[in-house]
Amino acid sequence: MDIYAAVESDIVIPPGETALIPTGFSIELPQGLEGQIRPRSGLSIKHGIGILNAPGTIDSDYRGEVKIILTNFGKQSFVIHRGDRIAQLVVASYDRVEWIEVERLDSTDRGVGGFGHTGQ
Repeated sequence: MDIYAAVESDIVIPPGETALIPTGFSIELPQGLEGQIRPRSGLSIKHGIGILNAPGTIDSDYRGEVKIILTNFGKQSFVIHRGDRIAQLVVASYDRVEWIEVERLDSTDRGVGGFGHTGQ
């Protein structure tokens, strides 16, 4: 779903700068669900506006106002107006895991090969 800016007055984000944008709403998510804050593709391609920690996470125990960390990766200042669509929210389920410490891991064809080692 779209998330809208609930700013009192316009906020200007200069190139290379970051701003915390209020949305005017809070949510209560059940255990096992998280909110994922994602950038809007139109803002990204047209203006270089993104979310610094994308996807941002809203935990199920958070009760404060949802705020969006917008960064201007573009070359011109960008203005946020009240009511602008600034991000998207996806609600997703997650599984809790129980960590088990082991002496070694099972081997795979990829092994310890890092970035660029998926065979593509």
